Amino acid sequence: MNRQTMLHNRTLVIAGLLALTACNQTPPAEPPLAGAAIGGDFTLTGEDGKQVSWEDFDGKYRTVYFGYTYCPDVCPVDTQRAMAGLKAFEKENPALGAKIQPLFISIDPERDTPQALTEFTDNFHPRLIGMTGTKEQLDKVTDQFAATYSIGEKQEGGGYLVGHTNITYLFGPDGEPLAMLPTDEGAEAVTAELEKWVH
Repeated sequence: MNRQTMLHNRTLVIAGLLALTACNQTPPAEPPLAGAAIGGDFTLTGEDGKQVSWEDFDGKYRTVYFGYTYCPDVCPVDTQRAMAGLKAFEKENPALGAKIQPLFISIDPERDTPQALTEFTDNFHPRLIGMTGTKEQLDKVTDQFAATYSIGEKQEGGGYLVGHTNITYLFGPDGEPLAMLPTDEGAEAVTAELEKWVH
């Protein structure tokens, strides 16, 4: 099975999970992504220039989003909604909110320097951690987290776009996948999803 077929199949699985989630009027007995082969150990470079590993957050819930700071529209909107939803959840449930660590993984290491990452994450949430890595590291982590990305051709002036999966995952304290946060439905929907699974 080639990589393109694998990516297509993975997209179909995720779409199916989204459809199942949308059909349920009451919360399912277990999280929609329970048992899915999503996630895994990694080490990347954080916005402070230090190494960051998945295991650093053991014991905490984690939200994970793959994007890039130069993204003209999708990344800022998704991140704003996810972090606004988290802030609302924190306001209502301070102790539970403190158990959630939001993570932003940049798939554009050429432009996303520690300073660029810091400026981006600080705009959305004080605890949002930005990180990136080499192409080899990013290829591995995106594969582990059922995400994709592709660097576009450079335009006049050196700018370029990066195509990528725009899913915000929620993981449990043991690093297990729980759900996808519905950023397309707005911050309130994100808060409601967090209320279902963060205990």
